[in-house]
Amino acid sequence: MMLLLSILLAIALVFLAVDALHHLYVWQSRIKIGRLQDEPWQEAVQKRALRWLYHTPTAKLTDQSRLILWDMLRGNYSRSTIQVWQKASLLIGLTDVAVRNQDKALQAELSRFVAGLFTPQGTWKTPPKESDWIMLSHAVIRIPWIDVTRYQPAFEESLALLHSLKGEDGTVAYKAHMRGYRFVDTIGFICPFLAVYAQKFNNEAALTLALDQWGLFYQNGMMTGGGIPCHTYHVATKIPVGLFGWGRGLGWYSYGLLELYHALPEGHARQQELEKALRAFVDAALPFQHADGSWSWLIFDAKARKDSSITAVMGWTLSHLPLSLQTEATVKAALLARRYLQKVTRRDGAIDFSQGDTKGIGVYAQTFEVLPFTQGFALRF
Repeated sequence: MMLLLSILLAIALVFLAVDALHHLYVWQSRIKIGRLQDEPWQEAVQKRALRWLYHTPTAKLTDQSRLILWDMLRGNYSRSTIQVWQKASLLIGLTDVAVRNQDKALQAELSRFVAGLFTPQGTWKTPPKESDWIMLSHAVIRIPWIDVTRYQPAFEESLALLHSLKGEDGTVAYKAHMRGYRFVDTIGFICPFLAVYAQKFNNEAALTLALDQWGLFYQNGMMTGGGIPCHTYHVATKIPVGLFGWGRGLGWYSYGLLELYHALPEGHARQQELEKALRAFVDAALPFQHADGSWSWLIFDAKARKDSSITAVMGWTLSHLPLSLQTEATVKAALLARRYLQKVTRRDGAIDFSQGDTKGIGVYAQTFEVLPFTQGFALRF
């Protein structure tokens, strides 16, 4: 009996120790937060992003901060589909830095990383499983110094996955088990890849799918005025479902829309339509920026927790708008967003206080910690 009690006590102590170490790590990492400014800040954020590209911190599936080890053992702590868009964002951000600074050493490092994702035949070593994985396809296909034609078999795999998720309306479902809904996430996950794929491989059908994916969401999933997206809409009834004004939902929407706009061939018939949608989005989102430069995870609630992930994507969006949409207000807002991100950057270069992964329609994370996705978009602008 004493032996059994000793074993149970030891197990309990192990579980408590894991929880304690997690809380201790987060607490100590926030000491001296926000002291990095300008060039030292940029260098620290970039250095941390490059390290995370190979050793990506876990983006938690659960909000639970107790019995963490139990969630790990049950497989409820994280999933590969969450991790893959973390890596994708890091790769996208680091690619933009390498291009902007003409950094040959960084370009070579990223080329080595990318090569490790594929087989000698140019297929994915880990085949794409859900639409989340398509963001990694975009991260690779957009790299200007890489001959992406050698990875065309992998991009065909990605395209095949999207076709397997298409519904009767001709657009792509977020998950195979939720074919009756179209999530705003898909605008960011798939539209940028499809637009660049169409450009690189002269595939008009891919561009048409990207435009349809965005266009039907714009018709059915937007608040009156066409500026603020809902989380999702029901395909059969065309009714918006979930929250309007979910912060990272705005991020997925603007990421997909802006990338799609910039990838359109010059003079494309739908370019003005996309520009009009961008204007509506900016006009609707700007008033909800806080005085310190941030946006909340629920933008309509001034008391909601501030979210670094939407702030980073909004900063990038505002700083990469077409010239016709750039104003003194958008420039000022982008600078304020950057200053906010500096204030919430840990001393090791990790940007803190991003909302965790969403659990489902209407079920949003209430943990705000490190999210590599944010790091990538901060580097972009």
